Amino acid sequence: MRVRFVNVDGTIRFRFRCHRRPLDDVALARPVEVAAQTGPWVAPDSEKAKKNPLPADKKTIEQGEKVAKINCVSCHGPLGKGNGPAAVALNPKPADWTSKRVQDEPDGEIFWKITTGRGAMPSWRHLPENDRWALVRYIRTLAGK
Repeated sequence: MRVRFVNVDGTIRFRFRCHRRPLDDVALARPVEVAAQTGPWVAPDSEKAKKNPLPADKKTIEQGEKVAKINCVSCHGPLGKGNGPAAVALNPKPADWTSKRVQDEPDGEIFWKITTGRGAMPSWRHLPENDRWALVRYIRTLAGK
């Protein structure tokens, strides 16, 4: 780490320091956490059973598309194919929302994945619940595209 100091006369001097953190329980647990994320990503049954409370109307789908354009395009791409510019650096690759695998998932499972995140997929829990459900409605419109 580089720290800048300003002397009384206005000249600048730099001091370099390197801090090493000893191994701790968090550092040791990290590889296990990453390894656990490589398996199938399946929502709990109670989450899968949740039904989308929003109607599948034009307004809801447009709201979901807006959420996707703002938050999801960088990874999932403009057409939801999982080929956004950031996808190049990600492993596993982002889900292809147009795929049979995603389209066969229950609404509750997609909502749960959006909400909780995993690995490179961030949690979007901070988004309003209606925005997350609208995103699920939008994802449904991408079937077979």
